[in-house]
Amino acid sequence: MNMLLNKLDHRWIRLTLGQHWITASVSSKLSTIPPQPVIPSKKPFKVELVGGKRYSWCTCGHSKKQPFCDGAHKTKAQGLSPLRFVPEKDSTVWLCGCKYTNNQPYCDGTHKQDFIVSAPLHGQTDA
Repeated sequence: MNMLLNKLDHRWIRLTLGQHWITASVSSKLSTIPPQPVIPSKKPFKVELVGGKRYSWCTCGHSKKQPFCDGAHKTKAQGLSPLRFVPEKDSTVWLCGCKYTNNQPYCDGTHKQDFIVSAPLHGQTDA
């Protein structure tokens, strides 16, 4: 009887732990749902890029060096990491400031959509 119970326990554990559980919690450290970026700007950033140079575009929105990464995601948006890219040639580009572009890291006009226009900027407080 004890051996049968032991086998059932192992089968239950294997089936239970084999499930992909999604947990949501008030604390982002316990959540398996990826964090959403905050909106640091509702306009793109005009940037002069140097061909062959490596850049890290901020995807979380917490960086103080927008539109580039300063490592803030490590403490404020764990689960997000910068988008690293190397332009082929020197160019002037518009990098996304709202962080919701579908053409990362470049602006595609998403900041003009209602969900961005009506959203508060990161760090903005209603006083």
